[in-house]
Amino acid sequence: MHSTDPPSSPAWHAPGAGAGSDPAAPGGPPRGGLRSVVSPVVLAGTLTELAWVGAHALLYPLGARAERLRPDPGYRPADRSPAVRALFADDPLAARVPVVLVHGLVDNRSVFSVTRRALRRRGFTQVCSWNYSPLLRDVETAAVALGRHLEQVCQDTGHERVHVVGHSLGGLVARYLVQRLGGDALVDSLVTLGTPHGGSRWAHVLPTPLVRQLRPGSPLLQELATPAPGCRTRVTAVYSDLDQMVVPSTSGRCEHPDLSVRNVLVRGVGHMSLPIHRSVLDEIAATLAAPRPATERLPTA
Repeated sequence: MHSTDPPSSPAWHAPGAGAGSDPAAPGGPPRGGLRSVVSPVVLAGTLTELAWVGAHALLYPLGARAERLRPDPGYRPADRSPAVRALFADDPLAARVPVVLVHGLVDNRSVFSVTRRALRRRGFTQVCSWNYSPLLRDVETAAVALGRHLEQVCQDTGHERVHVVGHSLGGLVARYLVQRLGGDALVDSLVTLGTPHGGSRWAHVLPTPLVRQLRPGSPLLQELATPAPGCRTRVTAVYSDLDQMVVPSTSGRCEHPDLSVRNVLVRGVGHMSLPIHRSVLDEIAATLAAPRPATERLPTA
């Protein structure tokens, strides 16, 4: 059972700080062969990917500005416990914890335009995206900045913990935060979408410092493979057999004996389409709304 004692000094306060998974994801390993390449599912997924990439290109300029968190209309003073505060929200289960969305490499919050609306329709009243610089040099720097941002979200909302949904590189940034910088004190659940937990062969194409960190067996990925005893964040890694950026697709699985991990395989969904696919959105909502087992619940103030 994971420890519930919070770290004495979160590592993201210091500049430069630099799971036991399911045996198999639902549906088993990705299928291979020519038949899978020309299947209706793959064809539909490819067409959806192309259409969304085009739409996303048009939305991209609109996502350049940072997003302000919408205050929960049911918010009450911070001297109330999280359970009591949740009673004032329209949907106590979903609204209890804010949701922060973290985009991928050379992207911005526009990739979550559908995700944000879908979660709000499902009852999550506090959903916002976090933009980081496209000139980012390494994952560690982004993780430090994300930790500070999540602290600010907690301060603004009066909640002790948040949920994080990370697409592509954003999932790796959030994982580094919770696993290596003590961010599990703030992040209740982390859902990664198409995140190269095991690296990607495409990372050998571009020799920038950040992309080199995404190569299989890189020092960063070796660091994430080291022991992480007591990490309290629940991790769900959603990956696809049609992911064009995470190669091989099984690299989207998160494998670590010390983490509470659930790997979920979706079929026929492209890398950029993961944040808009209905089954993925349903998976995100169900995961974030699921209560912790009684043995894993953290003490409330």
